[in-house]
Amino acid sequence: MIERLGATENLSIARSVALGRDNAKGLLLGLAVGVALALSTIPVAAAGNGGSAFLVAQKPVKAPSGFNGLCARYDWVCSMSGTGSTLTSKQLELAKSVNRAVNKEVREIEDLRQYGKEEYWALPSYRGGDCEDLVLLKKKMLVERGVPSKLLLIATVLDRKLKSHAVLVLRTKSGDLVLDNLTNKVKPWKETGYTFLKLQNPKSLSRWDAVLAGGVISDRPTASR
Repeated sequence: MIERLGATENLSIARSVALGRDNAKGLLLGLAVGVALALSTIPVAAAGNGGSAFLVAQKPVKAPSGFNGLCARYDWVCSMSGTGSTLTSKQLELAKSVNRAVNKEVREIEDLRQYGKEEYWALPSYRGGDCEDLVLLKKKMLVERGVPSKLLLIATVLDRKLKSHAVLVLRTKSGDLVLDNLTNKVKPWKETGYTFLKLQNPKSLSRWDAVLAGGVISDRPTASR
């Protein structure tokens, strides 16, 4: 489980309903505006990344709360390792295999049940793990097998049901792919239907950027020129 939507997002949804836009489209647009406000002011025309095969950073933002202290516990999460600036075909096949294996072998269990906390990022235990934990295990396995760490970026998203979720973004020369515990298929980010909120900065993995792309963001009206 990752950060819940705050008061700004909830207020945005409430306003949509109060104005009579209580259909699904109105709620999604309200949520999109709320997310944008929560991550501070970003020009509407700049957000979305709709035409790009890559997730494009909009501006630096605070890291997710569960990420705090993670670099000290697991140095490979934030350290630069591996050689090469692009993913090889063998590394891509390796990533697909790791995604399938971790999804199959690790049972899902929420942080609250396992640690007594709503938010705690860690490698899976013998009991299992949640979405962030599986992301960490996939990243660790791929880093240990030589995949450059700057090509393995943790992202926080809203899934198709608008629930908080985390995935591992695999940066290839042709675009960003997604390793996800909800599917064994490795897809381009635009095909997931997810709303991408935050992403590790590939040049400094301890830092995070707002991306605001896909999902409900795609439904936002563009600014007039």
